Amino acid sequence: MPKETSRTPRARRVDARSNVERIVAAGRAVLGSGEGSLDRIASEAGVGIATLYRHFPNREAIVRAVLDDILGTDLLPLVEAATDSAHPRQSLQDVATRLLELITDERGLVTFASNFADVAVDALQQFSDSLAPLLARAQEAGEVRDDLTAADIPHFLVMGIAGLALPGTTASMRARFIALLFDSLHPAQATPLPPLRDNEQQDLGRAVSRVITG
Repeated sequence: MPKETSRTPRARRVDARSNVERIVAAGRAVLGSGEGSLDRIASEAGVGIATLYRHFPNREAIVRAVLDDILGTDLLPLVEAATDSAHPRQSLQDVATRLLELITDERGLVTFASNFADVAVDALQQFSDSLAPLLARAQEAGEVRDDLTAADIPHFLVMGIAGLALPGTTASMRARFIALLFDSLHPAQATPLPPLRDNEQQDLGRAVSRVITG
């Protein structure tokens, strides 16, 4: 009897983890197909709405978990695979292209959460932090201008999202213009970037909000 009691909490933790994973997977599937609802996500995950709320008390919590899943399963592996790349700038470009594809495919996330911009900024900052070592390698290799900083990455990505992740943008069009965008990072013939004062740094949340609201 004592052994059975000691196993019960662990079994519950396993069930809880399984429920969370199913809800996140269902959230990504439902929201990726367009606008969804908490009831639909719960149904897709095979759990009750009370179970969903126990793990995710609001829509923003689900969106955050889905963004974390996208980051962990689709983007960070690309960054890790580029660690020993002979051409780090091309690797950066490939990762950015994949990011734009995912944003285009996951448009339902934008309309699902009322404060999507705040949630997206956290994910974007985390993603940008993971790109910083690859940026440094590209600069050491002479493939990216030296005056671009890690703090510039989120804004650079938002600029790309604003123009290249709009509905109706084709894959070939994204590829064409992201190549042009990344050519601006090449040090050859680059004009030095003007310095920014601390109080001039654009608010990233506001920038993302403007992008997603059009």
